[in-house]
Amino acid sequence: MTVRLRAHHLLCMLTFVGEGYTPAFTDNYRRIAERLTKGEEIKLVSGPDDICAPLLDEMEPHCFKASVIERDAAALADVVALLGEEIEIGAMLVPDAALLAKLRRNFASGEIRHACLGCEWGDLCSRIAAGNFADVLIGHA
Repeated sequence: MTVRLRAHHLLCMLTFVGEGYTPAFTDNYRRIAERLTKGEEIKLVSGPDDICAPLLDEMEPHCFKASVIERDAAALADVVALLGEEIEIGAMLVPDAALLAKLRRNFASGEIRHACLGCEWGDLCSRIAAGNFADVLIGHA
């Protein structure tokens, strides 16, 4: 199987320590984190993904908002620039130690944080990055 992720969740997964919008969201994200840590591949998707799933039953899920779509575009642009290869919707990525380390190093330096501007989780993610990604649930810091 593969984990379907939208582009900005490639960044969010770097700092996931078990906090989230709702208990259902967090429980789902923990299951996804376990799958990714076991080496399951990521399929890049447009719009709501496997992480969004518990929020889609809300009256107006934020997963469809223009600001989130803009966040995806910014994250994808940063990741493409960092990796130096064209990555498009439908691309498959392997969240191995080398990729996670490269993403985390550049996340911590701020190089790939353009999608994070205005995000309500920004301060938490900054603290996690400053703490060398201790206690993250996906991969190893």
